[in-house]
Amino acid sequence: MDLLLLDLVIVLAAARLFGALARWLGQPPVIGEIVAGILLGPTLLGPLIGDELFGSEMRPPLQALANVGLVLFMFVVGLELDQKLVRGKGRIAVTVALGSTVVPFVLGCVLALAIAGEHVGGDKTLPFVLFMGAAMAATAFPVLARVLTDRGMQRITLGGLALASAAVIDVLAWTVLAVVVGIAGAGESEGQWKVLLALPYALVMFLGVKPLLARLVPAYEKAGRLTPGLLSLVLLGLIGSAWATEWMHVHFIFGAFVFGAVMPREGAERLNHEILERLEQLAVLLLLPMFFVVAGLNVNLRELDLSSLGTLSAILVVAIGGKLLGSYAAARTQRLPNRQSWALASLLNTRGLTEIVILTVGLQKGVLDDELYSLMVVMALVTTAMTGPLVRRIYPDRRVARDIAEAERAALGVTAAHRILVIVPDPPAEQAPLVGLTTTLALSRSPSEVVLGHLRPYPAGRLEVGSGLSSELAELAETLHDLETLAGSARERGSETRVVSRFSADVAGELPELAAGARADLLVLPAGVPGYAAVRDGAVCRVVTVSLPVPEQAEPWPVAVRYGSGDDAAAHVALTLAMLWNRPLIVTGGNRASALAQRLSKLGVAATAAATPENALVVAADTGSTPEGAHLLVRAEQDPDPVDWAEAVSALRAPAPQP
Repeated sequence: MDLLLLDLVIVLAAARLFGALARWLGQPPVIGEIVAGILLGPTLLGPLIGDELFGSEMRPPLQALANVGLVLFMFVVGLELDQKLVRGKGRIAVTVALGSTVVPFVLGCVLALAIAGEHVGGDKTLPFVLFMGAAMAATAFPVLARVLTDRGMQRITLGGLALASAAVIDVLAWTVLAVVVGIAGAGESEGQWKVLLALPYALVMFLGVKPLLARLVPAYEKAGRLTPGLLSLVLLGLIGSAWATEWMHVHFIFGAFVFGAVMPREGAERLNHEILERLEQLAVLLLLPMFFVVAGLNVNLRELDLSSLGTLSAILVVAIGGKLLGSYAAARTQRLPNRQSWALASLLNTRGLTEIVILTVGLQKGVLDDELYSLMVVMALVTTAMTGPLVRRIYPDRRVARDIAEAERAALGVTAAHRILVIVPDPPAEQAPLVGLTTTLALSRSPSEVVLGHLRPYPAGRLEVGSGLSSELAELAETLHDLETLAGSARERGSETRVVSRFSADVAGELPELAAGARADLLVLPAGVPGYAAVRDGAVCRVVTVSLPVPEQAEPWPVAVRYGSGDDAAAHVALTLAMLWNRPLIVTGGNRASALAQRLSKLGVAATAAATPENALVVAADTGSTPEGAHLLVRAEQDPDPVDWAEAVSALRAPAPQP
């Protein structure tokens, strides 16, 4: 007994320490808890100290406590499974979930067939193959929820879609695992007929037990709190359900999960919240870390050799490649943008907790041997650890903040207008072509808003009424009149337009503040304005620099773009001007330019690959230098998405803005 208590102290202390270290490193605590178990086991401590502290006589009581924690946790997972996640996202979520499950499942089965001779034999081959497929297809719903919550991504569409897809994957993975466990147990003396009771058990739980559990809600409301009697009934039902599935050789985790899934939902929010408060403290703080540490104790990396490293490499390729490619391909079939598709695939690649549960079942049922169990645990650690950094790389914090702001505006019923800020230089009366260009770019999106920004310089000395204030005010009034005339012409074309103009003693110093305060989606900036470099470098949105005077729209000149690698933003601006001004588009450059011209031509755009005509309005990518003869230099926004040319052409055609 004294050794058991000492083991508990060591296990819990190590779990808390390494869990906190993992959280400090930006990883889920489960990673640290599993690593703690690996370090406490034979991998680091070796057979002498490891066997002395966590020998064969100590493993059963530690495993028993860990299993109790797993029962409570699986009940919590079933209780927190929000069925509303899939509503409104059903088709996309199911499609992505199928792609994220089927591809790694098939690849896992193929890999299992290749290595089955080294790890299993005889009647274990079929359950081994199916089990490896299920293990490769798993996604850790709880760990995924934690990753999303840490970055606030559960509030945006991408996060909601990831949770919905993971919920469907969970159902598929547990279903396959139940079949595998049933097949694995079918060879036992009493297992053949008991497994057949799994389906009647599920029907009884959903059709019989679920209505009975609904009676807990009025009893809770009458008592006004979660009484010991009510909690005892829940625990009795939970443990009884877990015992039933274990007796049927379908494993106790399914009974715990199903009992959580059949708990009442309607009107039971407060009841379920109190149940979670009571059980999560015991399960998450005490017993569940015990489960992960014990899982790590079963890993012995000392016994791995070079052939094991080859198997590990194959496992990682199948697990990561299958998840990423399957999820990405399925997301793209649903027309999700490229960046969101990769981010979603990376999120669904996390395995962590769910994978460890599945692997533990395989080890207990004899489907996995110790070597393969150790390799699969390493795979679970790698795929979980890579999720956070990979998603942050694909979908940076700036994108998340932008999506959260859009979601909040949508929740408030506020339609976010596409805002374009154009810096109008002196004299404003001569800037009609510049404002006309800006208005055209604004009309490519709906709703849109044009902001005419202008700072009127005045001497830094103090202004006095008797020393020229009237003259300055007259100049400002004239400037405002010219700006309002420009704004009126933009409004006539259907664009909401407003003017921001004021005196400034330091135009170069204040212009970056004006640009930052506008929170524009597009900035149109003449190259010669004071403070140009500071405004351009400080902007996070797309920037169109006007380096040469813009020709009058009435002239029948074509639009030309110099196109190469990474020049999508420039080509998109050129396409917008060409289509909305009904001009031909000339794409100049190498093979990429020819390919783009052919692609746009197939979409019905008057686009050709040719040399730049002398009378063309020339658009080029802003690379920090000004190409000779370029009217517009375009710098992409921070973290740009690749342009979907078919979608861009379709958006420019409907509705068709009036020229």
